[in-house]
Amino acid sequence: MRPGRFRHYAAIDWSGATGERHSGIAVAVCCEGDAAPELVRLGHRWSRGEVLDWLLDDLPDETLVGFDLSMSFAHADRSAYFPGWEESPVDARALWELVERVCADETHFGATTFADHPALAPHFRRHGGREGAAFGGGRGRFRETEHAQARAGCRPYSNFNLVGAAQVGKGSLAGMRLLHRLSGRYAIWPFDPLPTQGSVLIEIYTTLAAIAAGRSAARSKVRDRGELDLALAALGSDPIGGAGTISDHASDALLSAAWLRNVAGDPALWNPLAITPAIAATEGWTFGAR
Repeated sequence: MRPGRFRHYAAIDWSGATGERHSGIAVAVCCEGDAAPELVRLGHRWSRGEVLDWLLDDLPDETLVGFDLSMSFAHADRSAYFPGWEESPVDARALWELVERVCADETHFGATTFADHPALAPHFRRHGGREGAAFGGGRGRFRETEHAQARAGCRPYSNFNLVGAAQVGKGSLAGMRLLHRLSGRYAIWPFDPLPTQGSVLIEIYTTLAAIAAGRSAARSKVRDRGELDLALAALGSDPIGGAGTISDHASDALLSAAWLRNVAGDPALWNPLAITPAIAATEGWTFGAR
C-alpha cells in the first residue's frame, strides 16, 4: 500500500432493521490530512437504497469505504456455509447472489426471510431464540476473522445468530444484497485484490476503531461530543467541536472514517497472517483484524 493511495475515507454504520428508513444508518467521510470527518447529509434518516445510490452516484473518487457489517458467513470450520446442503454456495459472491434470489420479494433491501428458507433455517438461531440443529451450539459458528477480532479484545457475534440486540446477522444479510449489486462496480477487498487505483469497499468493525483510539471494547460506544473529540485526537484528527450528546451510530461512523485515514497505509493490515486465498474468497476479512 503506497502512501496517498486513497484521497477520501468513508465509514458506513449499517442497519438490518425492518422498514425503509433507519436511525441506525450513518455515513461519514473525511479527506486526506487531519480535518475532522463529517456526516454525509447531516440529520438525514437514510434508507439502505439511498446508501446504495450514494455509493453508485456520489462517492468521491479514490475513496476507501468501510462497511460495518459482515460480508460473509463462516466457511473454513466446516468447508461449507451450509454443510449438508448440495446447493450451498461455493464462495462469497455466490452467497450474495443466493441472498438476493431468496429475498428478492423483500422491499427496502430487507433480508429477514433468508433464514426461513427450508434448507437454511437449521443453520440459524432465529425467531424467539429457536436454534436450528446445524447452528453449532453455544455462541454459534465464527469466521477466521472473528477469531482474530476476539484476540484483539472484541466480542464478536456469530452471523448465524439473528436474535438479540447485539446480533449482526440481519444487517449482514441486508448488506449482502447491496454487495451483490456493487460487485464489479468497485473492488471489494479481500474478495478482489487491492487495485492500484479506484475506490475500494472493505468490511470494518467499529469497535476496532474505538480500541485504536484508546477506548476499551466495553466503552467502544461514544455518545458525548467531547469524548468523541478526545478519541479523534488520538487518531490524529481535528475535533468535530461542540458539546452535548451524539448518537453512537454517528460517532461510530465519524470515528471509523478517521481511523481508516490513520491506518490505511499500514501494509500489515492488507496482509493479515491468517488469511489464505480460500478464506479471502469465501469468508472475507475484517480490515484491522490481525
